Amino acid sequence: MKKFFLITILLIITINLYTQESLKSIEEEYYDFLSLTGVVERPTLGYRTLSDSVWNFNEVESFEENEDGTFTKVRTPGEENSGHIWKNNNLGTTYTLWQPEQQANNWFARGVKQGFFARVYGPEWFNSYNTDYPYGQNDGALWQGTGYNTSLTTGLRIEGYGFELTVKPQISWSQNKVFKINDDYYPDPHSFSFHSGTVNHNIDIVQRYGDSSFWNFDLGDTEARWNWNTLTFGFGTQNPWLGPAYLNPMLGSNNAGGYLKFDAGLRKTEVKIPFTDLSLGSIEGRIWIGQLQQSDYFNYARTDEDRMLTAMSASYNPSFIPGFTIGLNRVFVTYWRPENFKYILRLFTASRSNALSSSGNDEDQKFALFAEWDFPKVGFVIYGEFGRDDFSSNEKTNPFHTAIYTVGAKQAIPLHFTKVFPKLPNFLDLESELNFEWNNFEMSQDFQLQWSYLGFYAHGFVNQGLTHKGQVLGASSCWAGNSQLLQYKVYHQKGYISFMLHRYCPNINSIYSQAVNTASDAEQGDHYRKWYGTYKTFYCYGLKSLFFINNNYIIDLSYTYIKNYEKGSDPSMNFSLLCKYEF
Repeated sequence: MKKFFLITILLIITINLYTQESLKSIEEEYYDFLSLTGVVERPTLGYRTLSDSVWNFNEVESFEENEDGTFTKVRTPGEENSGHIWKNNNLGTTYTLWQPEQQANNWFARGVKQGFFARVYGPEWFNSYNTDYPYGQNDGALWQGTGYNTSLTTGLRIEGYGFELTVKPQISWSQNKVFKINDDYYPDPHSFSFHSGTVNHNIDIVQRYGDSSFWNFDLGDTEARWNWNTLTFGFGTQNPWLGPAYLNPMLGSNNAGGYLKFDAGLRKTEVKIPFTDLSLGSIEGRIWIGQLQQSDYFNYARTDEDRMLTAMSASYNPSFIPGFTIGLNRVFVTYWRPENFKYILRLFTASRSNALSSSGNDEDQKFALFAEWDFPKVGFVIYGEFGRDDFSSNEKTNPFHTAIYTVGAKQAIPLHFTKVFPKLPNFLDLESELNFEWNNFEMSQDFQLQWSYLGFYAHGFVNQGLTHKGQVLGASSCWAGNSQLLQYKVYHQKGYISFMLHRYCPNINSIYSQAVNTASDAEQGDHYRKWYGTYKTFYCYGLKSLFFINNNYIIDLSYTYIKNYEKGSDPSMNFSLLCKYEF
């Protein structure tokens, strides 16, 4: 009976070579690196969540010698034949719980994955310590304040016959020690909100979450979904990553905790001319409605209503330009009222009066155009993103009014020392990646002739802006300023080591806004003395090392030195430790 039981288990539970990964996780960033050289194919174009991040290894071409001395090209699928540097480490496994002996073969059954499959995520235990200033980004609902911070994340994913259920919550704790807050132009010691003149320029971004340590529970990447072929419908709290940016996407990231949303659309889909095998390329599209909540530290709202986020994403990868992708992401932020559901199908809307409204029906619209071009033969990717706040097609003003932009590039650099020195051991054959990204989210200069403008994520009518529970849903390190990142990562067989230089100014716009409508020389001099020294500019120098203790257990250590060039500020340091086990 024991032998029969073991054989039955082995027949039921088998291992698959595809995998679905959390955003910005160790595994997803590694697969993204492999996509530079075409080892794996990018599963998405411009809209990405855990459920969409399905990575498959491409077939590998090789040549077999025939008996007559000629060679035949063969294509072998699967991870084992790809030769990637982490092939002996467990990057997460999808298990087949049950599959029918004979697959159903009708028009509907061919559109679903037949059988039942499971994936365990983590557990993943993250720890960090900030000596003098909060530091952290793209970490979900975790608030990495000053002092000790920790979070625990684990989850389970079950799917079968088109249905998917992912449960992956996050529980966190922050010591939240006192630090020097910016109170020169923010009247609230906890919030970045401020009021200037007769126009509200508010945004619900928290400087400090209260005056004591606190626990937090977030549903994280929890979601129920149904798919048929590439048609998909989902309900849950998986935040989408929008566009190609590596660090600071404009309209969607996992910087904040998960917000409740319903989405529908098409995953990456190849389009062919009917009755032919000619491909027009691949398309991807998604629309969704989400519910955004304000933090407990926002005191300037006209209403306590939740906000409605109505959004769409569309991308196209033309077959006649290999590796090229172009796309558009668009969002409307309104208060949660039935009449505002109309925005889900609108691309843009016309400008309205600048007069303050008390109806609560005003909208805050934003869009971002992006393009990305992959060159897998040389391991190079270049991308760019252009965004506008409150855009309207009939606006006859500076085309760069409220505009922001991002440019970036990635380059895979092989370090195969054995080709130069054949007697060296194989483990000295390394792979490396160079990342660069420049983000400019500063206000356009024509605002100096109009009124103060807090930035792309803020709004005068929808007071809380594009935020959820006090954190931006897009770029956090430059939400109203600029950022420059240079990172070099060297992969070895048991992990990687990474070096990082990062300069960023999170909120220059609040300082620029102080110069609006200042005319006299004396007044300008007073402003120079008061505000020039308050520039908050951070220079971060980071070292990170990841190591596979064994096939399943990972530790990730990092150290970052943070120099704040604001007058009177001391340097800070960030230490972090991540421990992760993969089943």
